Amino acid sequence: MIKTKRENIQFIDLKAQQARIRGQIETRIRKVLDHGQYIMGPEVRELEAQLSAYAGVKHCITCASGTDALLMPLVAWGIGPGDAVITTPFTFISTAEVLALLGATPLFADIDPLTYNLDPAQLEKVLRSGRVKKNGLKVKGIIPVDLFGQPADYEEIERFARQYGLWVLEDAAQAFGAEYNGRKTCSFGDVAATSFFPAKPLGCYGDGGAIFTNDDDLAEKLRSIRVHGQGSDKYDNVRIGINGRFDTMQAAVLLAKLEIFDEEIALRNRAAGRYSEQLSGKFVAPAVKEDRSSVWAQYSLLSEDRDAELARLKELGIPTAIYYPKPLHLQEAFRYLGYSAGDFPVTERCAGRIFSIPMHPYLEEAEQDYIIKGLLG
Repeated sequence: MIKTKRENIQFIDLKAQQARIRGQIETRIRKVLDHGQYIMGPEVRELEAQLSAYAGVKHCITCASGTDALLMPLVAWGIGPGDAVITTPFTFISTAEVLALLGATPLFADIDPLTYNLDPAQLEKVLRSGRVKKNGLKVKGIIPVDLFGQPADYEEIERFARQYGLWVLEDAAQAFGAEYNGRKTCSFGDVAATSFFPAKPLGCYGDGGAIFTNDDDLAEKLRSIRVHGQGSDKYDNVRIGINGRFDTMQAAVLLAKLEIFDEEIALRNRAAGRYSEQLSGKFVAPAVKEDRSSVWAQYSLLSEDRDAELARLKELGIPTAIYYPKPLHLQEAFRYLGYSAGDFPVTERCAGRIFSIPMHPYLEEAEQDYIIKGLLG
């Protein structure tokens, strides 16, 4: 029983991280102020080189947001009306939103009940569904999401994609730094996208994203699309593009953060291990499979009485969040797709029970003990 309420527990503690590397960040930002190349400056090129080496991928193309990182490959491939792409309904809206923006059709597949990632066993069912035949859709690819920091089942997903001639776009917005069979995220599929939103395990101090690929031709197109379809110069436009350029200040911040990133991943996993060890008797957390690791962008639990749990934790000063309370197939924005409640039972059951508790590298053991005691009642 907790007798004294603990104050100032942070859901994600960016201040503690900044205090640790404030000097490095300020030094790098001063360099940007000195040279004055505020967009696509030398730090952007330095960051891209470091990120591509880290992920083990030939090309890294930074961009203005994680959403742009998903959108730009679709633009490069000419995805549009009549095309369909299979993805998960249990994710942030941007995963499917980019498809709708181009006039393409998201096709949802249910999730794995243990990892909450896209279930590869559902892909064949979706591909053969009446929804595809009835609307005359051409299924072009798959967008798996590395949810909460754990890679999706890429061996099975890529095998399926090869069988049917589909591309794979890895949505690693929550999982940069995680591994699957010894390979880093952002190295799977034909192309990968990640986000540097501040709350991500590797986040900047604004919006930002990056795209990864080993395809030389695709990389060239992406660099053009990033700058309004630029050709030989900014007034030579060879294709339709977007304003997806990355800010040099944000690159400077990420370069400082990269220096401690692997250590922070280890600290996240230590905190996750303590949670799992002590909460497993009462709560269910996402299972991390033996052939992969997670960077624990969130630490999420399932509860049959979520509202009561959240109310009790609030009284104790323990912050919480829900990712994601309403699946994409039930969102008003996607009503036109014609999905209904009950179409994806695993997703819907998870969405109705899930909540997340504080998770970051600077979570003190005493704070964690307090959170665990609060959860165990």
